[in-house]
Amino acid sequence: MIKGLIFDCDGTLADTMPLHLARLEHGHATVRTPFPEDRFYSLGGVPARDILKLLAQEQGRSLDHIAVAHEKEETYLAALPQIEPIHAVVDIARANHGKIPMAVASGGTEKIITLVLERLNIRHLFAAIVTSEMVKNQKPAPDIFLEAARRIGVEPKFCRAYEDTDLGLTAIRAAGMEAVDVRELIAKR
Repeated sequence: MIKGLIFDCDGTLADTMPLHLARLEHGHATVRTPFPEDRFYSLGGVPARDILKLLAQEQGRSLDHIAVAHEKEETYLAALPQIEPIHAVVDIARANHGKIPMAVASGGTEKIITLVLERLNIRHLFAAIVTSEMVKNQKPAPDIFLEAARRIGVEPKFCRAYEDTDLGLTAIRAAGMEAVDVRELIAKR
């Protein structure tokens, strides 16, 4: 029996992935680091700072991944008015509000995720928000989902979690939760 729901944010509750890609591409242009779109989507759920560090290492380049990630975050903030909800998933959260505890578990930063949820007028639906800076190990490790379950007071085996990436779905399953691939929900609409 499901007693708690946990949602990823980017690409799950909010249609933000194209904006993130555009901002990362801009950041990469300043350091001339190629960043293919398919690679971006394969790393969905990984914090930008970690993506930048990984790509620089793979290409043998020196890069201040923290500084470039901050630059990306600042340009992303300017694009907040463009963000739209992913209705199929937001409708699930709205339908369950007040019935069972819910949380957001995102590889983004607390500042950005909170602003996105406020932009969509859904922040109030969630008892907890857990972001990349709150856990040691990022997706595909289960840490972020386990911490979200802890914060809403529900054992992981009684949680259902929603994700749009393979890495995120791996993390959910590793946490012992029921995993829902929202790409299938979106395709049905």
